[in-house]
Amino acid sequence: MRALISMRSNGETFKVYKEDNGMSRTIFYRLWLFVCLIFLCIIRFPLSAGAEADRELSSGETLYVPVYSNVYAGPKAVTHQLATMLSIHNIDPKHTITISKADYYDSNGKFIESYIKKPINLKPFAHTFFYLKEYDTRGGPGANFIVKWRAEKKVNQPIVEALMYGARAGISFTSPGQRITEYAE
Repeated sequence: MRALISMRSNGETFKVYKEDNGMSRTIFYRLWLFVCLIFLCIIRFPLSAGAEADRELSSGETLYVPVYSNVYAGPKAVTHQLATMLSIHNIDPKHTITISKADYYDSNGKFIESYIKKPINLKPFAHTFFYLKEYDTRGGPGANFIVKWRAEKKVNQPIVEALMYGARAGISFTSPGQRITEYAE
């Protein structure tokens, strides 16, 4: 594509033809795409932050928290043993919550152990955890905790998650708790 460019110098007019090989158009489209992506990011993040701020208040829940005693890696499915920490944070700034259950189940859904002997009261912004050692393989690769909590008033829902890590393999990841509905019998 050729473009005619007129230039003036010392009262004389020059006509210059410039070849456009598509580079300026490509740069324009890339710049336009970049601006659109920035615009979408600016719009999207406030919306997602607002969704987190709109979490409902609750006076208690039962949560399913997936945990992994081991994971498999590589073409030969090498087993890597993982330590697990079930972590419970009371994020309500005013009210105490009570943890009444933290039961551990294996990959087949078989009950293994209850980690709460008597209810635990968590004051505002307090935290508690339960630790499973790296060599504890009772749960298998698809184990889980069932955690039950309650409060006297409606409160901000606690953050309940599991942190798995294997020091030898350099692996770490988290698994958030999911609310489950208990059926009336």
